[in-house]
Amino acid sequence: MQYMLLIYNCVRPEPGDPGFEEAVARVNAFADECRRRGVWVEGKPLHPESTATTVSVREGRTLITDGPFAETHEHLGGFYLFDCRNLDEALELAALCPMAEEGSIEVRPVVGIPGVSHAPVDVAAPAE
Repeated sequence: MQYMLLIYNCVRPEPGDPGFEEAVARVNAFADECRRRGVWVEGKPLHPESTATTVSVREGRTLITDGPFAETHEHLGGFYLFDCRNLDEALELAALCPMAEEGSIEVRPVVGIPGVSHAPVDVAAPAE
């Protein structure tokens, strides 16, 4: 089953900051461990919440608001998507994630909805 690990409230050093290279090495070691275990599907950091735009549609009207969802209390900084044997394995990996030491990792199972396509799209292929 796939699990998404959502990374909240983690300070990410920028290139040139003290600790940047160590942080990158720890994150890469974590990703390598996940690949070695065969659970890795995807993982990406997100740009700061100041770059977020929230879209909602109510009664046919589109509302676009600068910033993250207003009721979000914590900063979503990135995610991992793993294909784990079970929740226990996903929780174990969340505890191994270096960002868990300063932020929080929310682990949620990913649901497949019958009839909704989740297949990757090859954007380089010509349209038919």
